[in-house]
Amino acid sequence: MATTKLTINNNGSVKIDGDFEIVDMQGNNYGLQGRTVVSICRCGLSANKPFCDGSHKGHFEHDAIAFDLPPKKV
Repeated sequence: MATTKLTINNNGSVKIDGDFEIVDMQGNNYGLQGRTVVSICRCGLSANKPFCDGSHKGHFEHDAIAFDLPPKKV
């Protein structure tokens, strides 16, 4: 089974690497043209949302440090 890795970048995007698809609210696929790596905007400034276009540079600060979520509610 292929894995998909999401990397939360400091002061920037979420990098998705692996076997994946991205769909809109209606289930329509974004045409990734064979890409296996894309970056998703986290700052909200991209003119190409949901994809990152680099607009965050100098305008978005977040130190990406992993942590554990609280226990899942049942």
